[in-house]
Amino acid sequence: MATTFHHARVRWRGGSDGDLRAHTIELAEQRLAASSAPEFGGDAALADPEELFVASLSSCHMLWFLALARHEGIGVTSYADEAEGEMDGRRFARVTLRPRVAFDAEIDSERVDSLHNRAHRRCFVANSVACPVEVEWRD
Repeated sequence: MATTFHHARVRWRGGSDGDLRAHTIELAEQRLAASSAPEFGGDAALADPEELFVASLSSCHMLWFLALARHEGIGVTSYADEAEGEMDGRRFARVTLRPRVAFDAEIDSERVDSLHNRAHRRCFVANSVACPVEVEWRD
């Protein structure tokens, strides 16, 4: 596979009003208002780096899952994840993905398990992090 490059622009403007941690993250043509996590004095209404890290893992897993299902002719009608990252105070100790997937036909659990396992092995982000990433897909 060829080397690829991925970009993000982060901008902060100094000032004395409001949240001193507030900044903007630009990804492609989108802008996201962000701050630090509320536990670190940030604004809970804004995205924070820790949430973005967890979201990145969840999104990568989902995209691989959907691609593998499509390749096998499996119709997915919905996919939702309630992912959670656990930090030990200094670093992520683990991230747990909890995907819930609906299909357009009955799919046996072994096949769904295989899709999740293969998606997890292919996820670029999960392959790049030091903490364990667990996938709990069963209801």
